[in-house]
Amino acid sequence: MGEAQANRELFDRVGRRLTTRIPLAHLIGAALATASGVLTSNSIRGQPGFGWIDITLLSIYLPVAGLAGTWWAGRIGRRAWDWVLHDRAPTEAEQKAGLAVPWRLAGVSMTGWLGAAVLWSGVSSLGHGAAYVARVALSILLGGLSTSGFTYLLAEWTIRPLVAAAFAYQAPERALMPGVRAKLLLSWVVGADVYLIMIALTFVGRPAHQPPSASVVWFIAGAGLLAGTVVFYSTTRSLAAPLMELRQALSRVQRGDLGVAVSIDDGSEIGLLQAGFNHMVGGLRERRALQDLFGRHVGAEVANLALERGVALGGERRDVGVIFIDLINSTGLTVGRSPEAVVELLNRFFGTVVRVISNEGGWVNKFEGDGAVCVFGAPIGTEDHATRALRAARTLRRELLALGAVSPELDAAIGVSAGPAVAGNIGAEQRYEYTVIGAPVNEAARLTDEAKQRLGRVLASEEALTRAGDEAGAWLVADEIQLRGFSHPTLVYEPSERVPAHRNV
Repeated sequence: MGEAQANRELFDRVGRRLTTRIPLAHLIGAALATASGVLTSNSIRGQPGFGWIDITLLSIYLPVAGLAGTWWAGRIGRRAWDWVLHDRAPTEAEQKAGLAVPWRLAGVSMTGWLGAAVLWSGVSSLGHGAAYVARVALSILLGGLSTSGFTYLLAEWTIRPLVAAAFAYQAPERALMPGVRAKLLLSWVVGADVYLIMIALTFVGRPAHQPPSASVVWFIAGAGLLAGTVVFYSTTRSLAAPLMELRQALSRVQRGDLGVAVSIDDGSEIGLLQAGFNHMVGGLRERRALQDLFGRHVGAEVANLALERGVALGGERRDVGVIFIDLINSTGLTVGRSPEAVVELLNRFFGTVVRVISNEGGWVNKFEGDGAVCVFGAPIGTEDHATRALRAARTLRRELLALGAVSPELDAAIGVSAGPAVAGNIGAEQRYEYTVIGAPVNEAARLTDEAKQRLGRVLASEEALTRAGDEAGAWLVADEIQLRGFSHPTLVYEPSERVPAHRNV
């Protein structure tokens, strides 16, 4: 079902509910107003009760006023929700018009009651005193005030789904309707003040020797209690329901679910609170996405360190283990392959590298074309950085041999070194990166170049073995070589286990 079709069905459903609920509220209000009007004149000699004239007028006026009010209310609704009928997004003016529907329906309601007050007052004035006419008019007006106030609260609750549909296009930036304070005040007036005035009305124009009976006062008080309960229940539900939804949504956010959103179905402060919550969660989603992206680019450890301590240019001395890994004959990968196929092969290769290094507690500092620099001991220091680096190099060689059995063109050399280096944010204020520089990095790179010429494809420095503890037992002296850029020969080691040579050697 399309969004436009869903909105039209929602419009029809809300219209049916309003057509059912509001007339019912008016019938109940008319019954209470009639009863209170009769009771206020009860036991006063010479004052008529509810007679055939009243019944005749009521049987004519109710259908006429009902039909006129229904037509008028329908016109208000169609104008306010024209965007639904024409399958388009609402403007801010149309959002305001939709929120104003409850007030306009209450105005239509009060207009009908004013007409009834004028009609009955005119009829009552024919042969009756001013006090009686005043009681009749006030009884109708008070009943209309109570019913119209309840109509507003009832309509405001009923149209919430349409309000939510309107605000789904654009959230409100300011309150567009009376807030919580005004709604509570209205509830008090409709549910309490009106009936207190009705009780006082029973004494208006009444002879002192003919006080109202206790049953009259109790009836009006009971009607007030019942109406007040209904009104306050409706008001508290309209206030509490969105707050409960917000509390439940907040609990989901606290559990890490950032996919939650609440419907904005109120134009007051509550709607702003709902919009603010959705904006907050959207910001958290964006922050999580940026943190994830940041972590993928610089490594989770560096990202977490930056979030905890902030970032600044500069470095610190660290004892680190370094692995340098480089593909052999990477140029041949591109021959006869599409760019997409080359990228797929490289991602498979680097995926293996990242997994093995991460399992040993290291992180890939950077990808350099078809190679990678992996670091242990920075930014979070570890005493066994050399052990982890050497163990990762042996595991990585086995994993790459298995990968080479499927993709023979993926052959790589590995160099391992360890020692003191400088780790920190290097660059300029506008652009920098966390990296490690120093002799271990250079030595690992040179060892990788030498490893390309050897069957085992893995070489480690003597310094790395010296720092490795028990891991050193898994390595054997391979040679003493002069590395480019170094003034003294370097004793190098290879894994002691027999590792089959790569088929491309």
